[in-house]
Amino acid sequence: MASFLIVNPRSGDGGADELVLEAQRRGIRTHALGEGDDPAEIARSAEADALGMAGGDGSLAAVAAVAIERDLPFACIPFGTRNHFARDVGLDRDDPVGALDALVDGEERRIDIGRANDRVFLNNVSLGLYAQLVHRREQHRHRRDAFARLRALGIVATHRKTLGITLDGQRIEARVVLVSNNAYALDVLSIGERDRVDEGKLHFYALHGLLRFSWEDRSGARFTVDAAAGGVRTAVDGEPEVLETPIEFTVHPGALRVLLPRGPRS
Repeated sequence: MASFLIVNPRSGDGGADELVLEAQRRGIRTHALGEGDDPAEIARSAEADALGMAGGDGSLAAVAAVAIERDLPFACIPFGTRNHFARDVGLDRDDPVGALDALVDGEERRIDIGRANDRVFLNNVSLGLYAQLVHRREQHRHRRDAFARLRALGIVATHRKTLGITLDGQRIEARVVLVSNNAYALDVLSIGERDRVDEGKLHFYALHGLLRFSWEDRSGARFTVDAAAGGVRTAVDGEPEVLETPIEFTVHPGALRVLLPRGPRS
């Protein structure tokens, strides 16, 4: 297999040189992103039978989109801070070197992807306060849970303005909204795990309440989110972005060919 790996050296806590060296030892051609490099264009022009991306959640979708476009298998090398996608496909988030084996002799699995208009997302798109809540949670993940919960609840309590959006023409009175590729286990403050990444459904979550929180969950193959403002501030797989409205959310079952290392995974 002629594999090509793109490495984002700015992801995670460093160690890109070691990762590149380990990839080269396995015969994997690599490209470490430099200033101004477009990972999608690099992936699009690479002569390869498989594409890999070493980075955090925000780095993966652009290369995965090219893999879909070229009908090539895609390997995720967990190299970021949270690595939610890697976790949900069964990889050990703390072993990027071990994940390289997928690009040498991996086994293929087909999973779903979502699109927000033309933008591919692997995990979710958050609107409103949810991205801020997640960031607060992650910033304090090594501190006591009670402290992190208190900080996040403070954010919600002081931001009472709703998003001013509609879902399929119906007004949604919520300050926190999440559209996900397959179902998540959620609490008030954090994104949990997905049991499946091949359910073939989007989930629309809206958080209601001030003192007593509850999630409204709708599922389907397509949602349309609109806003009078003409644009909505979002976080797409954790990356801040403004999306023009209306946003057409769609799920594409089995669209991504994911390569995983053979043998037991976490």
